[in-house]
Amino acid sequence: MASSPLPWNLLYLLLFSPFPQSSAITCQTHRITKGFSLTASFNKHVPLESPSREFAFGFQRIKSDGFLLAVWLNKIPEKTIVWSANRDNLVQEGSKVVLNDSGLILTDQTDKRIWHTDTFGVGVSYGEILNTGNLVLYDQISAISWQSFNEPTDTLLPKQILSRGKSLVARYSEDNYSSGRFLFMLESNGNLVLYTRNFPQNAPNYAYWKSETEGSGFQVMFNESGAIYLQAKNGNILKYLSMTSSSMKDFYQRAILENDGVFRQYVYPKGGDPTSSGWHEFRSESLPSIPPNICTSISGEDTAGGACGFNSYCRIGVNQRRTCSCPSGYTFIDPSDPVKGCKQNFEAQSCDGEDHDDLFEFYSMEQTDWPYGDYQHFKEVDEEWCKKACLSDCFCAVAIFRGRECWKKRVPFANGMMDPSLSGKALIKVRKNDSSPGHPDKNDRSVLVLIGSLLLSGSVFMNLLLLLAAFLVAFYLNPKSKAIQPNPVASGINLQVFTYEELNKATNKFNEQLGNGAFATVYKGVLPSEDGNLIAVKKLHHLVSEGEREFKAEVIAIGRTNHRNLVQLIGFCNEDQHRLLVYEFMSNGSLANFIFGPSRPNWHRRMRTAQGTARGLFYLHEECSIQIIHCDIKPQNILLDDFYTARISDFGLAKLLKKDQTRTTTGIRGTRGYVAPEWFKNLPVSAKVDVYSFGIVLLELICCRKNFEAEAQENQMILSDWAYDCYHDRNLKLLVENDEEAMADIKRVEKYVMVAIWCIQEDPSLRPTMKEVTQMLEETIEVAVPPDLPSFTSSF
Repeated sequence: MASSPLPWNLLYLLLFSPFPQSSAITCQTHRITKGFSLTASFNKHVPLESPSREFAFGFQRIKSDGFLLAVWLNKIPEKTIVWSANRDNLVQEGSKVVLNDSGLILTDQTDKRIWHTDTFGVGVSYGEILNTGNLVLYDQISAISWQSFNEPTDTLLPKQILSRGKSLVARYSEDNYSSGRFLFMLESNGNLVLYTRNFPQNAPNYAYWKSETEGSGFQVMFNESGAIYLQAKNGNILKYLSMTSSSMKDFYQRAILENDGVFRQYVYPKGGDPTSSGWHEFRSESLPSIPPNICTSISGEDTAGGACGFNSYCRIGVNQRRTCSCPSGYTFIDPSDPVKGCKQNFEAQSCDGEDHDDLFEFYSMEQTDWPYGDYQHFKEVDEEWCKKACLSDCFCAVAIFRGRECWKKRVPFANGMMDPSLSGKALIKVRKNDSSPGHPDKNDRSVLVLIGSLLLSGSVFMNLLLLLAAFLVAFYLNPKSKAIQPNPVASGINLQVFTYEELNKATNKFNEQLGNGAFATVYKGVLPSEDGNLIAVKKLHHLVSEGEREFKAEVIAIGRTNHRNLVQLIGFCNEDQHRLLVYEFMSNGSLANFIFGPSRPNWHRRMRTAQGTARGLFYLHEECSIQIIHCDIKPQNILLDDFYTARISDFGLAKLLKKDQTRTTTGIRGTRGYVAPEWFKNLPVSAKVDVYSFGIVLLELICCRKNFEAEAQENQMILSDWAYDCYHDRNLKLLVENDEEAMADIKRVEKYVMVAIWCIQEDPSLRPTMKEVTQMLEETIEVAVPPDLPSFTSSF
């Protein structure tokens, strides 16, 4: 029931009080009457608050672009906006919102009307913001004449209903609140649909997800328990969009159509530590975000550029988020808005009739496709034929080769995606490095040689030598010149020396944190090159020595490594007290996110991950110039690149850390659950400690669960003990229950479990080397029956 109007004595005070309006607003908190006004100001103004003070209504400044009249969550640091009035027309300082007989009216600083509530001629008496976040206006008999819950922007809140004909429109980007490219709508026929919205401009809308409830869908409900569902007019639930089995009373909740076109639900703990809490996506394996994979969902021909624009491709990266990338030879048209697509950064092949195919080559991208826009299709051909056909065709920019079929495509190519479900590969035609525009051809070289000969034969050459000598003397006498001179690190390796300021700028002042550990924090960055390559910058906290020479020597040792299953070190910073390592960026995150996430990765990919990790460790132990013992092998230190290839990270860092870093007990390095028993017995530590840790990781890969789970049945809490019991009892199917691919390959499951049991033997001498492990996993040598496994080996 609506609240009754304000008492006359309070109304008199509000209307005729000599105090400023902000003071009146502070007193009345959640309710407003006619004559109420708020002014957009750079100085903090007092907004209208709900009785619980959890929601507020007023002006929010959006960076330097202007002000948004909005409702937001008021008790959390993020001040998350859940509704806005003028998303497509931000106002400037001095703009006002007032309440009069016809409702709320927003005007800019010139008194031009920007927005108003449509109450269909019904008078307005007063308004308030409720504890649900709903901004409500009432008429003279306290009936609702308008409410923000009926005019949503991109967000739904608990107790909010999305009725037929109503929709959510995604914002344009994370920090641009204007109407974006996607629409979530309950159509008048009862079908709940996700649409592209004029994406790109002048393209028709494309439905990339449907509830298939024509004729029956009536409204979308979001209840306080966290369930979001589509129901019929008679109250029957037709489809759950989200559902939780636990209480949500201690959490703020919201569901939002995000700027990447995915409908997601989030929760935020109430009263938590503001430095550690935050919005967390809520999803389950049975009810993932909608759609689960935006890259492959937006694949209709009518979507033109696809999920990421022309000449680009979309892939699902860390935390199931869409990532837009450019193929080799292409760069973003607008790096701040990747969805605008990519452009060629080389001169295209000429169609002048001359043969230029020797100036081009192909960059191969596995599991990648641009499914539309091909203009020629060939069958029963091999990959080399496909490449030659594209090379000889000046219109061909990319060729798709799959199953002895070849498709040729011209620019712009559209609907690009990279996904494990895709077979075949994309062959991107790019100009060779030594034939880029402006590079001299053979005739030009001849001219340059002639000019050089003339210079060498005359007095001009002597003058040039004198100028060069003068320049060098000035250079070496100028300390500033020396400061910016790039220092060679060591012969035979290609490491770049960065200044702290360069890395500060590349990471936007260390703004985006990728991970945090006991000894380092990792930040995402972008190199200021034309390609704009992404990097991961690891800032070390505690070092063995603050000496420049020792740090550089150890970094050089790491820099000499080069293997496809190791994360490549690009460079470092060794300036004053700053010690930072710069690595290539791994787009698909860690193995921990991969195997412990809501959805189980397929069996064959897990096998390849195990094999790749084994090969990387084999290289560190036996094939690189100096033996490197990792000492902390775990899923968090195994990263996945664009193609989900396993890449070991943090190898060699043991040499850079103080002795008490990453310890579990005195003198022990590693992480609980992965530490070899010899650490506890003061035995000599060898490469076999990595073999032990790998054995635990291998079991986690097989079962897609952590090495210790307190909530599991008592005999299943410790994974290694449970796995051995299942092996001993010939009941391995229990380990891969509900994994159809693994169940169908149970013989290989058995071999991998046997390899893992060998790896986690208590006696290091019984464990195989990583070379032997690699050979067993790749089935080049037989796996012998392992000995019994003591039950306490994984107890730590």
